[in-house]
Amino acid sequence: MAPFGMVDQHHHLSIHSLRVRALSSPSHVADTPVTDRRQLLEALSKGEKPRSAWRIGTEHEKFGFRLDDLRPPAFDGERGIETLLKGLVRFGWQPVEEDGRVIALLRDGASVTLEPAGQLELSGAVLESIHQTCVEVCTHLREVKTVSDQLRLGFLGMGFQPKWAREDMPWMPKGRYQVMRNYMPKVGKLGLDMMTRTCTVQVNLDFANEADMIKKFRVSLALQPVATALFADSPFTEGRPNGYLSYRSHIWTDTDPDRTGMLDFVFEDGFGYERYVDYLLEVPMYFSYREGRYIDASGQRFRDFLAGKLPALPGVLPTLRDWSDHMTTAFPEVRLKQYLEMRGADGGSWDRLCALPAFWVGLLYDGASCDAAWDLVKDFTMEERHALRDGVPKYALKLPFRKATVRELAIEALKISHAGLQRRACLNEQGADEAGFVEPMIEMALANDTPAEQKLRLFHGRWAGSVDPVFEEFAY
Repeated sequence: MAPFGMVDQHHHLSIHSLRVRALSSPSHVADTPVTDRRQLLEALSKGEKPRSAWRIGTEHEKFGFRLDDLRPPAFDGERGIETLLKGLVRFGWQPVEEDGRVIALLRDGASVTLEPAGQLELSGAVLESIHQTCVEVCTHLREVKTVSDQLRLGFLGMGFQPKWAREDMPWMPKGRYQVMRNYMPKVGKLGLDMMTRTCTVQVNLDFANEADMIKKFRVSLALQPVATALFADSPFTEGRPNGYLSYRSHIWTDTDPDRTGMLDFVFEDGFGYERYVDYLLEVPMYFSYREGRYIDASGQRFRDFLAGKLPALPGVLPTLRDWSDHMTTAFPEVRLKQYLEMRGADGGSWDRLCALPAFWVGLLYDGASCDAAWDLVKDFTMEERHALRDGVPKYALKLPFRKATVRELAIEALKISHAGLQRRACLNEQGADEAGFVEPMIEMALANDTPAEQKLRLFHGRWAGSVDPVFEEFAY
């Protein structure tokens, strides 16, 4: 999920270093008119960085619930989401307002934003190590718990809301959500569920140049189903097992085919910035943000916008802000902006919020590991990549693949990542490297057991057919 939560210069706060990919406010990019296609390419290529400048940006979302009745909190009210955001200000966060309401927070290159139904998201600062990421995550969760305890609220990390129906979910007061809310049912059956009932954890990673981007894109796209399998944690819908281990991942298969999926063209000869721009030009738009309001351009093409022929704004040419906004409205399994976003994992417990970035950093930020990972996937056929993507939501590690299962593929990928983290040799104050962050995932893969399967056993056993205990036993 989670295309939603960006804050911008309209709020008079500097956020140039933020890597939020989401969609809750307009982009922070300047209103520079787009007069040349090369500007669109540069919006990607400007992300190129030398290895010494490669950093880690981790994001995660979580479901809020009221302790007394387990219902999701509304935006308004004494125990509402806005009250929670205002309470977090005590920890040095700067409030961001839209139409006089606090809808986000900023601090030291990080942000706290809201998904459409009030899922609380931390978009972390740009950091050098997984050690720093884990400190950031733990600090954030501790701050949230301090405030939420006072409001009799709790927060849960899973991929899909386990108890409440779509109509039970509140909507946050953000302009662009209304555009998307109206458009989603026209192109898929589950888009509104994606918006209101899913949570994810993802990591954003750098590349050195176009060739490096291509290699990392291909490796991460081919292995994204492995991350989905390892982090599968969404087995319940409205209080009952839904037949999936990652229902969140399944939801993306019926959200909007024009902007989701495995992007087969990434594996074709000649792929690069140009081809990705061509893809984005055909992805239908949602809106253009003009003079403080959202112009509904849903279903219209950015390519027509470039020609001054956008039906919603006839004769008007786009700006780099429009392009930046538009890039956030494509939702493939891996997304390219001025960095690569790994988008395949369910939200989960705090240790998995650290494990997900560690897994991908170990694979992609060490040269030998990236080579080994490419060797692992380079002969996958298009049909095999799609079979993995389509099968892991239901079967996770137990999905048959070639002469084994995804479990064996996951173990190999985890071993490669573990070795890469060891070679990075980023040590904490106790002298430990980052490899320890993926060791619990290795143990889980060896046991052939996902978080979703663990919860299903509890549901059929000690929980006696109720999902309510998950809100106590697995809350942050």
